Amino acid sequence: MPFSRRDLLALFFQGVASRGVKPQPKGKPSGIPFRSRFTDVAAAAGLKAPVIYGGVDRKNYLLETTGSGVAFLDYDNDGWVDLFIPSGARFEANPPEAINRLYKNNRDGTFTDVSAKSGLGRQGWACGVTVADYNNDGFEDIFVSYWGQNVLYRNNGDGTFTDVTKEAGLLLPQRHWTTGCCFVDYNRDGHLDLFLSTYVDFDPAKTPKPGENASCNWKGIPVNCGPRGLTEGRFFLFRNNGKGVFSDVTKEAGLGQARGYGLTAIAADFDNDGWPDLYAACDSVLSVYFRNKHDGTFEEEGLPRGVAVNEDGMEQAGMGLGVGDYNLDGHLDLFKTHFSDDTHVLYRNDGQGNFTDTTKPSGLGVETRYVGWGAGIVDLDNDGRPDLFVVNGAVYPEIEAKLPAYPFRNPRILFRALPNGTFEELIDEAGPGIAATHNSRGCAFGDFDNDGDLDILIMNMNEAPSLLRNDSSPTANWLKLKLTGVTSNRSAIGARVILRYGGLTQVQEVMSQSSYLSVNDRRLHFGLGAAKTADVEIRWPNGARQSFAKVEANHLLLVNEATGITARLRPPF
Repeated sequence: MPFSRRDLLALFFQGVASRGVKPQPKGKPSGIPFRSRFTDVAAAAGLKAPVIYGGVDRKNYLLETTGSGVAFLDYDNDGWVDLFIPSGARFEANPPEAINRLYKNNRDGTFTDVSAKSGLGRQGWACGVTVADYNNDGFEDIFVSYWGQNVLYRNNGDGTFTDVTKEAGLLLPQRHWTTGCCFVDYNRDGHLDLFLSTYVDFDPAKTPKPGENASCNWKGIPVNCGPRGLTEGRFFLFRNNGKGVFSDVTKEAGLGQARGYGLTAIAADFDNDGWPDLYAACDSVLSVYFRNKHDGTFEEEGLPRGVAVNEDGMEQAGMGLGVGDYNLDGHLDLFKTHFSDDTHVLYRNDGQGNFTDTTKPSGLGVETRYVGWGAGIVDLDNDGRPDLFVVNGAVYPEIEAKLPAYPFRNPRILFRALPNGTFEELIDEAGPGIAATHNSRGCAFGDFDNDGDLDILIMNMNEAPSLLRNDSSPTANWLKLKLTGVTSNRSAIGARVILRYGGLTQVQEVMSQSSYLSVNDRRLHFGLGAAKTADVEIRWPNGARQSFAKVEANHLLLVNEATGITARLRPPF
């Protein structure tokens, strides 16, 4: 039987992986000091409960390996971001501590576990999370994707949440393994819709055991099976009717034929036409890009747009996604994480939604040792140039004993941006929170202590999460914006902010999922470096625009779509 192009690409990729692509030698250190240092303060902050996810010493099924995302959110509207950490389970005896957890920010560097009181402390195989005010009532709601039945939690405004999945029309007709999930106003009617990706059709009773076929071996060692060899997942789009009820419009929107091992799902306007597009990182097959056609339908254009494969035309193990303007040209770029023996990929956007793989010229080819998951294009030292960040963790705990070059627990990696447009890999230089080894999956970026820099929340498999406090140089300036929609959706999902500072331009959008199945602080954060003011332009989801000139640095701006800037807050906010 003749091979398809996809089969040939897969065989070539497997051959490259089996040979082992060695990391390129690191370049000469730049000598430029990195003025941020990260310390894991999770234990002191009260984050001590482990995040249960599959077996510890061996994982017999793919489901046990993927882990979950995490979220920063301000569920009680007090101006301090709280934490939501979904949990998985175990196929053997499931421990009682395996529950989703909500931590309330005490505003003093510590958190209180309010999971039981909130109604969010559910057990199950949770995967992804997305956060937004889907019913425009002023409180952030939570959607959690599962292997099994997904759950939409309505925020009641009193510290509690109610499962409204059934009445919202989001009960799926059959069991799916949903991973990526994001709120998006794809038709710009002011009501948030929902985009979902699913990974594989998974039934443990029908799944081969480790070593039973070619998809159940890695470098000659029996391991859990998949995703190759298992049935690819699908993509779903649900339209919000404005009364809190969703309808499945997958087929009529043009998404019904697409297939893939879908993981992180995102929505952003990549071609600068004012309408949000959809993208999903796919594991081992072509990633998918759905271009918004402005009429309620989408066209899948991953290959012609340059974001389905890498520059060699190879499919990769797409997991996490960072979204940002890494080269400061006013366009949203993509950073996608992949498996070990391969490089992560940095795609440069030309402004019309066409992407070029700039991994090698950007200096990212130095690192191929780890399996990468959560990621971000984020300015971690406030120097005005967005950095790249990745958390890592292998998927086969049994491999390390036989192949020590593939450790199960890995450090995090920070690629700091240099003035010449390239990146420099930092591990030890960025602090003990970066160098510490864990087996991690989702991560989110947010300012939990309201001091003007970005901290990092990380999901660690079968141990407590990490909360990396960023202690950055006080000489670097910054600006934050929290947007509230009026005609547009209340959470301002899809709003775009263009900042001009010190001769530079940077764009960001308000998004409801990125990294790996995770949610960042909804307050957009811009490092400004030495610049003391910035010009701000906002394009709201419905197309309306606002501009503010010479805004003073080192403030959080609260901006209302109807009335403009309503507050300028200094830290702590």
